[in-house]
Amino acid sequence: MIDFLRRKRRERLAAGTSDGIPCMVRHPAGAGRWRMGRVFTGPDAVRWDPRRGEPVPLPDGRATGVRAPSVKEGISINPGSRIVSCTYGSAEAGGTIEIAVMPLDLRELLEAVPQAGPDADAPSP
Repeated sequence: MIDFLRRKRRERLAAGTSDGIPCMVRHPAGAGRWRMGRVFTGPDAVRWDPRRGEPVPLPDGRATGVRAPSVKEGISINPGSRIVSCTYGSAEAGGTIEIAVMPLDLRELLEAVPQAGPDADAPSP
């Protein structure tokens, strides 16, 4: 089954169509409910499209951490998922968001929202 999903994902990416990354999001981070939606990546910006409501653009998004869900969070979201904490925007107009994705989609999300830190922009040796 995993091979099938990986093959379909590669075919979708090769064709240039993006269905987005399925996820659950808590916005702002640490408050409110987990909402279903998809994270769409593109050349201009990354955005989260909730199932209901207006899209949330994530300009200058940076991942600040990756963790497994707590027991309490595992009741609301899939306990096998990984939670990526992110910041976006400038200091005045920015915000925080937590994005829960399955481990298979984690790499794609981290490519769209690179990790923040002192060595995040440094070239690898």
